[in-house]
Amino acid sequence: MSHVPYPRPCGDFRTTYAEDASLYKTRPAFRAAVAITLLAALMPIISWTMPAVVSTAMISNLIQIGILAIAALGLNVLVGFTGQISLGHAAFFGFGAFSSAYLVNNFSVPVLLAIPAAGIVTALVGFLFGLPAARLKGLYLAIATLAAQFILEDFFARATWFTEGYGVTADRPVLAGLSLADDRWFYYVVLFWVIISFIGVSNLRRSRDGRAFVAVRDHYLSAEIMGINLTKYRVLSFGVSSFFAGLAGALYGHFLGFVSVEAFTILLSIQFLAMIIIGGLGSVTGSLLGAAFIFMLPPTMQSFASSLAEIFPAMQQGVAYVKEMAIGLAIILFLILEPEGLIHLWRRIRASWKLFPFSH
Repeated sequence: MSHVPYPRPCGDFRTTYAEDASLYKTRPAFRAAVAITLLAALMPIISWTMPAVVSTAMISNLIQIGILAIAALGLNVLVGFTGQISLGHAAFFGFGAFSSAYLVNNFSVPVLLAIPAAGIVTALVGFLFGLPAARLKGLYLAIATLAAQFILEDFFARATWFTEGYGVTADRPVLAGLSLADDRWFYYVVLFWVIISFIGVSNLRRSRDGRAFVAVRDHYLSAEIMGINLTKYRVLSFGVSSFFAGLAGALYGHFLGFVSVEAFTILLSIQFLAMIIIGGLGSVTGSLLGAAFIFMLPPTMQSFASSLAEIFPAMQQGVAYVKEMAIGLAIILFLILEPEGLIHLWRRIRASWKLFPFSH
């Protein structure tokens, strides 16, 4: 009797370097990525034609999730890929927002060009702070990046030529005479940079420099013995991380229309860390999952607490604190129950479906 192979065999059947280095390991994964991208591109069209299905508020939320995902992606390059730590990511996020607004307001640079230019300027600042931090690790590195956070916060408050002392306006972009002031048009600007950023970092991880980042993270002594320049790649990771932070900050500033000096505090830096911890350290897709989770968690928890307060009036005074407690509680629970983040949970679900009904 002839043997009929199982239609979904388990195992790794890649036999060439090209297959091993491919961005998508399987055709279904590629098709899923294309389908998700097309669905994301159709969201504003659905909002115009069927506002009851996709509201303008949902478009606004998707814009903010995309912006936060780009910033979290940059932090994941530094923390997840290279094994460094940063408590000053929000400051670089804010520097990008102010830089883009400064270029537009003082040099009449088009907004669509000022956004990537702000990322480049922020990357240069990241290189500057990365130089002394490259020779530090552990607690000392955390304190150094915390110092960068407070230095840039003080710079925002004192450099009135750059921030006007309190904040600056940031206009929406104009493309071929068409104003992108409507959120549904600006959504496409954010979606473009989300796609470019995630494809870029996915390819970076497969490159020589990306593998060097991972080698520095896994065992820096072995990496140095192999000829990897630790200082070079640690500084480079700070620059790459700062670029994406600045790019996201520029998008955020033009989305809000006003960049405030007080918006980029240490609390925002902790939220960025929470995004990559909950999403999954070192995972590109995890950065997006973590950003969506952290963005949606506080209002969801506050709505849940308000519903409970209607049933138990004694809880009414504690509703305001639930929003602040939610992120910290989520970090603790994920570190205990799922330390590898949401991406690991998704991989387990996918593996169990693929191998069903066999467990091997």
